[in-house]
Amino acid sequence: MIAQGTLVTTFKEYPYISFEELDALLARVEGTVYCVDPTSNRQTPPLAVEALKDQLAHRHIIEQIQHGTFESHLQPIIFLDSTETFGYEALLRSSANISPYDLFRTANRFGLHSKLDQRARAEAIKATYEAVAPHQKTFINFLPSTIYNPDYCLQHTFDLIDRYQLSPDRFIFEVVETEKVHDVDHLQHVFSTYKKRGMQVALDDVGAGFSTIDMLKRLEPDYVKIDRSYVSFCDEDAEKRDFLKKVRALTHSMGITLLAEGVERIEEADVCRELGFDLAQGYFFGKPAPAKEHVIKTA
Repeated sequence: MIAQGTLVTTFKEYPYISFEELDALLARVEGTVYCVDPTSNRQTPPLAVEALKDQLAHRHIIEQIQHGTFESHLQPIIFLDSTETFGYEALLRSSANISPYDLFRTANRFGLHSKLDQRARAEAIKATYEAVAPHQKTFINFLPSTIYNPDYCLQHTFDLIDRYQLSPDRFIFEVVETEKVHDVDHLQHVFSTYKKRGMQVALDDVGAGFSTIDMLKRLEPDYVKIDRSYVSFCDEDAEKRDFLKKVRALTHSMGITLLAEGVERIEEADVCRELGFDLAQGYFFGKPAPAKEHVIKTA
């Protein structure tokens, strides 16, 4: 039995009491705050008051993740040989002007990363419907850690694509922070689930430590995006050019489309073009912009 006057909250993903109520309660509570699992009514280990105060300090970001509005900004991805637009990467932006870094950092800290990741995918699909031409692709980021069961967790994404009556082959789902992926079997399952539904997949921010033949064979990505750290000033760095040349040869032999990220100078674009890169993305070709600023798709 929980003592009278002790604060009780589910603390699953979000307290069922408002922040205003929590403020008032914390002003009177000392010592320990307990959590209760509403499905079993069992008391879980104690949670320090400081942890709730920490959540209060981030209330505006938490409320934005839960109930705020978002939109996708689209950054162009171009064919290097023709400079025509291949497609766009959809990047989540908050109506409250909270930086993406703060959004995802806070979401991860308070167990809201799955919800935020799902909302980001939903906004990207909506932006595709509203502003991306049918012959162009949309790259959508995802965090593998938020998809514990691909067959279940991705159903919302697949339902949205069906609801907007969009062809699945218009979407390329790219894993965020490829270098930090440790459970390759899980990522392989996620990739397989996307592919079974007619979508393509990409590895993001690939660097020297990840581009092994064995890893690429296991995951079979359709696209590989090279980390901007290897593209930046590659025209002035022989070691970077050597790495880019090797990864181009490897991906070409495996039928993988190669994309250079973070291109900000014409010299970098020229090097990647000369080395045979297929696609490029970066401020040199265009910054992320609201979907409404792009030409509305034609039938």
